[in-house]
Amino acid sequence: MELRCEGCAGCCVDWRPLAPDAAGSDRTGDRPPLDDAYDLVPLTRDEIAAFLDDGLADALVPRLFEPAERDATVSIDGVEVAAARGRPVFVVGLRNPPKPVAPIGTDEPRWLDACVFLDPTTLQCRIHGDDRYPRTCATYPGHNLELDAETECERVEAADGGDRLLDDEPPDDLPAPPFGPQALGSTVFAYPDPDALDGVVDRVRTDSLTADDRARFVGAAVGSRPGSLSVDPDRMAEARARARDADSWAGRAIREWTERADGDGDRSDLDPGSCDRLARELEDDAGAPGTPGWD
Repeated sequence: MELRCEGCAGCCVDWRPLAPDAAGSDRTGDRPPLDDAYDLVPLTRDEIAAFLDDGLADALVPRLFEPAERDATVSIDGVEVAAARGRPVFVVGLRNPPKPVAPIGTDEPRWLDACVFLDPTTLQCRIHGDDRYPRTCATYPGHNLELDAETECERVEAADGGDRLLDDEPPDDLPAPPFGPQALGSTVFAYPDPDALDGVVDRVRTDSLTADDRARFVGAAVGSRPGSLSVDPDRMAEARARARDADSWAGRAIREWTERADGDGDRSDLDPGSCDRLARELEDDAGAPGTPGWD
């Protein structure tokens, strides 16, 4: 694949407020997620554990699903959610706080939900190419191309964002998709104790999950055994405690950005220079890795 990503961030930003007719949805398949996050990046169990080891568990968030037809379900807060053997299934992805960004050729910053690792100044990923760069991001849009599904690159092009998808051949070494029979315990997990999730469905829907909520699911993912529904209770408890205690630059930046946000899609009252200074203050000066710039 050959992509032109400079000035885009189409797969890292929720740009539905900018171009609602052109922006697509990551609601693939027949199981709609309970949340409204755009382009959530599903992580593998090993990736989740690595973020946890790096103290970045506060950059992670779970996603639960509505059931598809003939799916098994379990009731949480009176809501039927997709399940396997009475356990709600979920994935874990990267959080998307609001940031003042000017993606896809826009001239002035707006508050838009963006990946926690997106530098709002350069529109580059802060972990691109390093050991923590998620497989889903590294292979995008390979699976879309393989399935002949529309890509964010093409949606950006349709919104007058210039040429983005320069080569539409998926790579030969494309890994298995994040959803499918092989994904159980690897990217799709089952929470072992649904009775402990009182209130979670409402907090998922209102984007108000607590640190303990997120830590519960991180712990269950890390404690999962690939290829099965089993979860090691000791490993789960230890990972949950570490996730709950996480206090990284990413988590602090999420809190700061959220407090400053002025409404998704509204024009920011910050000029570009002020936005750059704020990004340096909240992210760079707080310990975020830098970006290399564009060649």
